[in-house]
Amino acid sequence: MHFRLNRLPGYGGIKGPLLLIIMDGIGLYRGEKEEYPGNALDMAKPRNLYSLMENEKIVTRLKAHGTAVGMPSDKDQGNSEVGHNAIGAGRIFAQGSKLVDTAIKNGSIFEGDTWKKIISSALTKKTAVHLIGLISDGNVHSSISHLFALIGECDRGGVEEVYIHGLLDGRDVPPVSALRYFGELEDYLWSVREQAIKSGEKRLYFVASGGGRMVTTMDRYEADWSIVERGYNAHTLGKGPLFPDSLTAIRKLREKELSDDQYLSHWVIHDPGNPVKPLTQIMDGDSVILFNFRGDRAIEISRAFVEDDFKGFKRDYHPSVTYAGMLEYDEDTRMPPEYLVSPPAIDRTVSEYLARNGVSQYAISETQKFGHVTYFWNGNNSAKFDEKTEEWVEIESDRIPFDQEPEMKAAEIASRTIAAMQSGKYRFLRLNFPNGDMVGHTGSLPATVKAVEAVDRELGRLIEAADRLGGTVIVTSDHGNCEQMIAVDKKTGKPVMEAGGKYKPQTSHTLNPVPFIIHGPDTGRYELADIPEPGLGNIAATILLLLGYERPEDYLESLIRVT
Repeated sequence: MHFRLNRLPGYGGIKGPLLLIIMDGIGLYRGEKEEYPGNALDMAKPRNLYSLMENEKIVTRLKAHGTAVGMPSDKDQGNSEVGHNAIGAGRIFAQGSKLVDTAIKNGSIFEGDTWKKIISSALTKKTAVHLIGLISDGNVHSSISHLFALIGECDRGGVEEVYIHGLLDGRDVPPVSALRYFGELEDYLWSVREQAIKSGEKRLYFVASGGGRMVTTMDRYEADWSIVERGYNAHTLGKGPLFPDSLTAIRKLREKELSDDQYLSHWVIHDPGNPVKPLTQIMDGDSVILFNFRGDRAIEISRAFVEDDFKGFKRDYHPSVTYAGMLEYDEDTRMPPEYLVSPPAIDRTVSEYLARNGVSQYAISETQKFGHVTYFWNGNNSAKFDEKTEEWVEIESDRIPFDQEPEMKAAEIASRTIAAMQSGKYRFLRLNFPNGDMVGHTGSLPATVKAVEAVDRELGRLIEAADRLGGTVIVTSDHGNCEQMIAVDKKTGKPVMEAGGKYKPQTSHTLNPVPFIIHGPDTGRYELADIPEPGLGNIAATILLLLGYERPEDYLESLIRVT
């Protein structure tokens, strides 16, 4: 494959290092600003960021959601994974949700060898199919419509036993909304059972276990294996507090813990005839499908089921099952080995082009977003393109709720990046500050204000360091979050009030644009390109231009031109 980059005629590129700063989860609110009290960005009064936005020549807003990042429609939020895919790839690829939507619509998902193997096993061996995943229509990790499609096809295929191990969202959807989603699920399962009775068939289709996504099953980047262990034991062994049904479990745990859905403890449904016995366990010969389509929080639970030499935690029981993901979550490690829908094939990322042309690179973040500036940036590939010229630095995240320490590791990320710039070893550096996203997801407005303040403080340090070195800095984000911390009525555009006179918190991503700024000694030579709707996918070509290269022919246009 051809990777040679052509030099730009008439412009050799910037002289110093190029630093890309991704302020994760920091978007620009587009509503009626003077009437909106939930903008953590404005409340933080980020002096350095706002100074750049007011005084730099190259300042614009980028689309970071919907079709601009490969999602099915512009009603779909962006997220860190698809955002970094788009930034790193320089092109837009159909993403997980859209791929699954298409595969379900045209039926190809049910024509694949993996699905046929699962159905055949369930029918011939009279074993159960277990479906694990996030019960939500947030369309970031999963879609409840995909779950219903799988359940329906199991029913039409004659599978007698299907058990759902459902995780509560409260993060990509309203923070207290699980009863709606689980209510829809319980109604659907009831209708399947009732129809089977009328037809004289057997259908044991039930919710079997669950828990909040941030404490059950869905850990990522090996930040806290106990989260996966907790979920694995609930799903496979039925270990956990027992309840008669999912709705009762959610209500009782809310009363006891006073937590949003994402933090509710794990739970297990008991046998209708024996309140101390779990309804089911995952047994040898069963099949397990993880119906989440996003990879980061799907890899560890997949490893727990798949790997024989697994070391994440001590498994008291490792059933021999047919395990499949909705997608292949990690192309490099082939995890999981079996899956229902092929993931997007993202090739020729900007970092691969730079590596093949001898451009030295540096990538850094803390654990929560390290995979985003490496794995997702590289097109869902966890390997470096050139060990000699690339350095990746992961700073371990603290294992505490993010609103308790909203500064996170911002200062250390900045310090390590400044040292890397000063070393003179790297031509292109990229970093991710997770604060705006991770703290924003907690729903705590005061903590998120502090998170933005921390990012802005380190932004100032990085700008000063780049100036001393004659460097150029790009400041942007991957999606919105912290700029809209209070729910907004879609019809009126006004903040939503709850009973008791309190504003309704919003913990999900937004549909807002993100900033894009260039600061450096050559900015007088640049002007914004005339792009009708610029998005994250235009950043890669911009990086190449700043480094003195023409973009590959199929890359999206650069955001700037050299005058």
